[in-house]
Amino acid sequence: MAKPQEAILDRMDRRSELSEFLRSRRGRISPGEAGVAGHGQRRRVPGLRREELAQLAGVSVDYYVRLEQGRATNVSDQVLDAVARVLKLDADERLHLDRLAKPGREPRRVVPQQQVRPGLQHLLDAMSDVAAYVIGRRTDLLAFNALGAALIPSLQTTPARQRNFARLLFTDLATQSLFVDLRSKARDAVAFLRVAAGRFPDDPALAELIAELDLRSELFRRLWQEHPVRDKGHSLVQVNHPVVGPLSLGYQALRLPDEPDQTLVTYSAAPGSESAGSLRLLASWHLTDKR
Repeated sequence: MAKPQEAILDRMDRRSELSEFLRSRRGRISPGEAGVAGHGQRRRVPGLRREELAQLAGVSVDYYVRLEQGRATNVSDQVLDAVARVLKLDADERLHLDRLAKPGREPRRVVPQQQVRPGLQHLLDAMSDVAAYVIGRRTDLLAFNALGAALIPSLQTTPARQRNFARLLFTDLATQSLFVDLRSKARDAVAFLRVAAGRFPDDPALAELIAELDLRSELFRRLWQEHPVRDKGHSLVQVNHPVVGPLSLGYQALRLPDEPDQTLVTYSAAPGSESAGSLRLLASWHLTDKR
C-alpha cells in the first residue's frame, strides 16, 4: 500500500490533477444550466456528461476524453476557452486549467527556500494599527508584526520551522477557534494550495504539507476533494478573539511585485468602529504582556 505522501504526490501529478479538476467542474454544472436538451430526464451521474460537454464546447468526444485524461497534446487556447466557457470557470480556475493542460509553458525548476527582505519586515513593524503577516507559496509564515502575533497568538508560540498558516488552521485548535466561519476560511486556504499545486507540481515540501494535512484533518480531506481553486483576495472576516472578543475585520491579500511567490496579508478595522478600538486595546495588551 502506498504511503500517504506517495499518494499525495500521485494526486499532484499534472495528468491526474487535470482529470480530477475537470471531472469536479463537470459535476457542478447541471444540464439545465448548460442548456442541454432533455435535461429533465432521470440521469445516472450528476452534472454534465463528457459527450454533452464536448458537444457544447464544439470538440469531438474522443478529443475531450483525451483532454480530460491528460493525453491530449498541443491543446489550443481556443479549446480551453470553449471548455472553460461551458464549465463557467472563473479567472483563477481558467488559469489553473491552462497550467495543468499545458505543462510545457512553465519550465520545471528548483523551488528555493523563501525569505523576507529586511525592508519588508520594517514595513510590517511600522503597521501598528494593522495585523499583518507574509506567507510564502506553501502558506509558510515568513514574517509578521506585533499586532499580527496578538491577533493570532499561535504565530509566536509555534516553532519557526512549523509556522505554516494552513497547518495552524487545520490542526491548531486555538487558531481554529478564532474564525467564526472556519469552513469558509479553510476552503480559501485549500483553494490557495490548489493554485500552488498547479504552479509547483515538483515541490516536495508542498507535497509533504498536503500529505500531512490530508492525514491529520478530516475537514482538509473533504475540502481537498472538492477541488476549489482561487488565489488570495479580499473579504470581511469575523474573528472571536479570546482577549478582546468579537472583531469585524477587513482581510486583504496582496502579491508582492518583486516577490510574486510571497503574499502580504493584512487584517484591519474600519476607522472609528468598535473593532478598531478593540484592535488598539489588543495591541496595548500584547505590548504589556510581552513586558
